[in-house]
Amino acid sequence: MIDNLVFFKKNAQLGDYSNCFVLINKEVGWTSFDVVAKLRSIFKTKKIGHAGTLDPLATGLLICAVGKYTKLIPIVQNLPKVYSATFRLGATTITDDSEGDEENITSTNHLTKQDVVNALSKFIGTIQQVPPQYSAVHINGKRSYALARKGIYVDIPSRNVIVNSIILNNISTMSSINVTINCDKGTYIRSIARDVGSKLQVGGYMSKLHRVSIGSHNVDDSYSIDELIDIRSQK
Repeated sequence: MIDNLVFFKKNAQLGDYSNCFVLINKEVGWTSFDVVAKLRSIFKTKKIGHAGTLDPLATGLLICAVGKYTKLIPIVQNLPKVYSATFRLGATTITDDSEGDEENITSTNHLTKQDVVNALSKFIGTIQQVPPQYSAVHINGKRSYALARKGIYVDIPSRNVIVNSIILNNISTMSSINVTINCDKGTYIRSIARDVGSKLQVGGYMSKLHRVSIGSHNVDDSYSIDELIDIRSQK
């Protein structure tokens, strides 16, 4: 079915696109809802939704739905996703990413590349994962991040997620590693960073995240918001 859907992306044929999926290259600092708000103005419709949240610190591919395609969002949400992520080892944060202040700083000099490879291998396949405290998980009708911001930390149930592969790309130092992760819906990359650090007994968090692709759709085919404004203004 997805092969027959309309995607507004680079090198696509010009058309009306009043009902479509649009590929956006999200900038750092933007929330997914910031992007949706911009698209409502660009496409002149309130019927806009996104198919998979990216945190403000994350960049890369965000697929949004326009018009009647908002009803088809689950089709895209269920596609596998590929991320490029940088993990900081030897420290933790309360947010499991670089938005929080570093805590529990410790040396990673004793670690080897094989130690890291072995630890990463434990998080491939169907795994049990606990979402971050600062996440959108509902706890008794409230978002976990809303509780965490008030200093209320709760036990978040673990869940099954599927990680198809983790490739170790680069180790600049033993305290900073870059990985490519292919995973299914609902996987928190922040949780993988945290848990890999825990497995290595040095702590860890995600310092950078870039979504490369969703299904067969790549960030290279996406538009920035500024590019999209220029294109739509020429109609």
